[in-house]
This record gives sequence, structure tokens and C-alpha cells, in this order.
Amino acid sequence: MDPSNQTPPSPPVAHPPPQAAPPPPPPQQQQPQRQPQRPPPDQGSGFLIVLLSFVAIALFILIPSSSSFKNSFSILHQVPEGHVGVYWRGGALLKTITDPGFHLKMPFVTHYEPVQVTLQTDQVRDIPCGTKGGVMINFEKIEVVNRLRKDYVYETLLNYGVQYDNTWIYDKIHHEINQFCSSHSLQQVYIDVFDQIDEKMKDALQGDCTRYAPGIEIISVRVTKPAIPESIRRNFEQMEEERTKVLIAIEKQKVAEKEADTMKKMAISEAEKNANVSKIVMEQKLMEKDSARRQQEIENQMYLAREKSLADADFYRLLKEAEANKLKLTPQFLELKFIEAIAGNTKIFFGDKVPNMVLDQRLLGNFLQNVSKEVSRVASRDGISDT
Repeated sequence: MDPSNQTPPSPPVAHPPPQAAPPPPPPQQQQPQRQPQRPPPDQGSGFLIVLLSFVAIALFILIPSSSSFKNSFSILHQVPEGHVGVYWRGGALLKTITDPGFHLKMPFVTHYEPVQVTLQTDQVRDIPCGTKGGVMINFEKIEVVNRLRKDYVYETLLNYGVQYDNTWIYDKIHHEINQFCSSHSLQQVYIDVFDQIDEKMKDALQGDCTRYAPGIEIISVRVTKPAIPESIRRNFEQMEEERTKVLIAIEKQKVAEKEADTMKKMAISEAEKNANVSKIVMEQKLMEKDSARRQQEIENQMYLAREKSLADADFYRLLKEAEANKLKLTPQFLELKFIEAIAGNTKIFFGDKVPNMVLDQRLLGNFLQNVSKEVSRVASRDGISDT
């Protein structure tokens, strides 16, 4: 019960007993409880109504944008960054597309949904499939990076709704993975062509999206290794171990061959180096011998020229001496020489006769003439032989 509507206690109760004074008349006792002196009974309820109205408006405004209640019944709504606002009125999609920010709409009539137009990653999990050989495998997770183009938002949502990615990504991935597995063996799916699954899924998704939903752009597809039965997995591990051993043996053989080839090249290089050194030394010795030979030839030519010059000089000297002697062989010169030769004789002859040789002047003259002729004849003969 509201305390403002209760009647206050009567003041006469606190007065002295009636013996001191007569009690007041009844109308006077009820005078403090007159109706105009009390507050109006509807003042508190009006304030409560106003308060509840403000609370209701605040709730309509402050409810998060992701709330479906806010999307349907709020007046002011917010479109987050990287999204666009899409609106339905009476269940019909409107062509109005709003950018990020605050916007107004009619409550209870217009419904709003934010649609992401930036890059997003959809994770498709637990995709079972059977290989061509009948082995069941499971892809735990496949990630699809995609984007809805802003220009195609209305067309895409009109044809496939807000959950368009369920049709063209989640369901499509299941279909394409099963198609791929059914046409390949376990060896191919798990090892041989596993590196091609990403591109094949991307091409398959993008091909259908380009044909039926051109606004959806597939950026990339990431496929994780599928889970296979444990017994088969152990067999693959053993096969991989054996393959690894073979590869190691091949690599060791290549290393040994490389080392042998290196040693061979080193030996050939060393032999070529020694051969080149020997050739250089031989050429050096030959050059030294040739230089010595040329030097000896030059020395011989110099000696020959010197000796020839000396011989020519002696011959010329003797020739000139012969010519000079020829000019000297006159009777007078020979007589002088004869006299000088005799004068130099210290012998003295004693006796009755002096030798005729000394005294006979005619004999001396004849002797000198004969000697002169003989010398001339010899000189002329020598001259003829020289020429």
C-alpha cells in the first residue's frame, strides 16, 4: 500500500482528559485530515510512467546490433565497419543498402541485418568421403577464404538469402570433396595429389559461383590432411620410412660419387699442373740453350771477323813491305847494303894476296846485278800468284 494515501493520526488523542476542557465538536476534530492538504494521489504514478518510458527508449537504443530483437524493433541501429546494412519490409528484401555507421528505420515494420563484405574465412569441419578403393576417410577441417562483393549484395541475398555461404561454400565443399575422393585412390588422395586439392577445390567453387552467384569471390582454400584408418596409416608410415631409407641410400651414393669425381678432378688437375710445370721448365731450358747457342754464334762471328781483320791487316802489311822492298832493290841500295855488310866484318886478312872478291869491283857489280834480277823475278812471281 502507498504510504502517501494513509490517514495521519488524530491530534486530540495527545490532549489532556476531557475533565479539563470540553471536547471539540466532531467536525473540528476531522479538520487536519481535509482532502486538499494531502498530495495528489496520481503524482507518484505519473513519475513512474515517465521513468518507464525513458527506460524503454534506452533499451530500444542500447540493445546490441546483433540482437534480432533490436534488428526488428529498434529505431536507431548501427552498421559495423566491413559490413553493409540490408533491410526487409514485410518479408520483402529492399534495394536499400547502407554503409557503416548509425542509421534510422521504422520499428516493427522494417527488419535489418548486417552483411559482411570484407574477407572472411569459413571453416567446414568433419567431411567424410570414400575413396575409389572403398576406404572411408575424413577431412577434419577445410578453410575457405571468400568475399561477397558489395555491388552484388542485393542480387545474392535476393536469390540465396543471408546464409548464402551455406549453399555455395559449406554444401559445395562437401559435394566437391566427395567427387574428388570417389575418383581417386587413397594413395593419390593422401600422398600423390594431395598438394593439388587446394587448387582443385578453389577452381570448382569459383567456377560455380561465377556461373550462378557472381558476387561471391573465392580467394583461397586450405585443406588439412585427412584422417585415415589407423592400420592404413601405419602402413603409410612404414612405406614412408622405407622410402626415406632409399632416399638416404641414394643420397649417400650421390655423395660418394661426388667425392670420387672430386678426387678424380683433383688428380687430373694436379697432373695437368705438373705437366704444365714440366713444359714450362723444358721451354725455359730450351730458351736458355738457344740463347747460349746464339751467344756462341755471335762470339764465333766476332772472333772470325777479328781474325779475318788481323789476317787482312798482316797480308796488307806484307804486301806493302814487299812493294817497298821491291822499290828498294836498286844497284845503289844493294851496293850500300853490301858495303855495310862488309864493313861490319871485323876480320883482317894478312898475306901477299888480298881476296879478289874484295878488290875486284867488276865482280862485285856483276854479283849485285844478278842478285837484283833474281829479286825482281821472285817479286814479280809473287805478285802474279797473289792476283
